[in-house]
Amino acid sequence: MTSRATHTHRQHGGRYAELNQFDGGSALEGQKLVAYRDLDKDVTSATTLDDWRQHWRSIAADDCTVCLGTGRDSIKGNKGRPCGGCYGLGKVKRDSETPQDMWELAEVAIGVIQRQHQELGRLRELVALPEVQEIIKAKRDELPDWVQREQHWRGSGGLGHGGRRYTGD
Repeated sequence: MTSRATHTHRQHGGRYAELNQFDGGSALEGQKLVAYRDLDKDVTSATTLDDWRQHWRSIAADDCTVCLGTGRDSIKGNKGRPCGGCYGLGKVKRDSETPQDMWELAEVAIGVIQRQHQELGRLRELVALPEVQEIIKAKRDELPDWVQREQHWRGSGGLGHGGRRYTGD
């Protein structure tokens, strides 16, 4: 069996190894399934490919081997404390080694900041597209669904004075 973790759960963490992908049968006909092994509990299971992509993420080469990129202390079970392997960054040096001093830690932090800066730039480019601007403007201009329901409810007949519904204000 595979003993090396290839994925981790986005919310709960943990070590998982993707075993294979296959087509579902009977009730799951037409769906792609993923078989995986939970290395912490030593259990093999399967889920749909869509669920796999939504809830699990692959472990990058520079993810911390202790916390698997979460930055939280998973060994002692104290999720409020930073990981001792990566000092809460979730990342380690390019050679997968833990930073030994503050300068090595700073290099790792700079890498994290640069990746975040690139992602932010990419998102800004997407938001600047005219099609996206139209969608944003349309969403800002339309009233939320609950406002329309509330206005209809307040205007409808009821038990208050003058036949209007008593709303308390």
